[in-house]
Amino acid sequence: MKRVLITGGSGYLGSVITEKLLKNNYEVTILDNLMYNQTSSIIFSHDKNFEFIYGDVRNKELLENLVLDFDIIIPLAAIVGFPACDRDKELATAINYEHVRYICELVEGSNVKVVYPNTNSGYGIGADGECTEESPLNPLSHYGVTKVKAEKEVLRIGGISVRLATVFGTSPRMRMDLLVNEFVYKALTDKYITIFEKNFVRNYIHIRDVANVFMFMIEDYETHSGEVFNVGLSTANLSKQQLVEKIQEYISDFAVTYSDYFEDPDKRDYIVSNQKIEDAGWYPEYSLDDGIEELITTYTILIQDLSSKYRNDFPLGYGTRT
Repeated sequence: MKRVLITGGSGYLGSVITEKLLKNNYEVTILDNLMYNQTSSIIFSHDKNFEFIYGDVRNKELLENLVLDFDIIIPLAAIVGFPACDRDKELATAINYEHVRYICELVEGSNVKVVYPNTNSGYGIGADGECTEESPLNPLSHYGVTKVKAEKEVLRIGGISVRLATVFGTSPRMRMDLLVNEFVYKALTDKYITIFEKNFVRNYIHIRDVANVFMFMIEDYETHSGEVFNVGLSTANLSKQQLVEKIQEYISDFAVTYSDYFEDPDKRDYIVSNQKIEDAGWYPEYSLDDGIEELITTYTILIQDLSSKYRNDFPLGYGTRT
């Protein structure tokens, strides 16, 4: 049975990826310091193939004693998004880049496989036409810069990088600060959405398809070693305005206002090509419509407890238990 280490595995993506791996008979170990006080991983406590290690990815001695005991490493631990990264750039660099770089140093020359999640925001101001894996990377935010630097380390040792579109959908560790998730929530509860840069286009992907693509890469690792893949819905390169119009097909009783007061520091305004991953034989299973309907059900359940714990804002007292 193959062993997988997921750093930051108790987060939004990791909770769903862990479930997928366990169901497919992998042993999964999560390394996480639970910086948001999340308890999502307790749902796996019954599984004898699951292990949780409370720890910080900045602890080099801990990494040295761990990584070579695994067949596959998925380095998810990160300070996510430009607001949180800009609040403490040193911390963001240490977690988003340095911990990935050190893992790559430790496993280089071994049989340990590394599958890394990058972000479309690395493209910065989009190139003319569609952004492909060959398009230049021009990240404008510190978040994008750290992710791009980490990707280079992974590719240098023959790992695989998946450049994820904006993720949406339900997770045991829910996030409310992702565009689709946030817009559906506001449409349901606030009955009001303010949109800035309404014509900016981005691509989207369901969180369960993120888990699916990690499984695909792990099981066909040798074929795709050293490569990078865009991962998104080819049917969902949509502007913010088009996204709201799609949500209106399911929730009609909310108001929309367009504003020029704010801007997207990542300048995520580009169409992304997913042709390479499709040519490799992988296609998403979940549509944007599936995700919107799912989120409506999710928020109906969570409506009494929708608070800041479902956002990846920068936490107070990072690295300590409260």
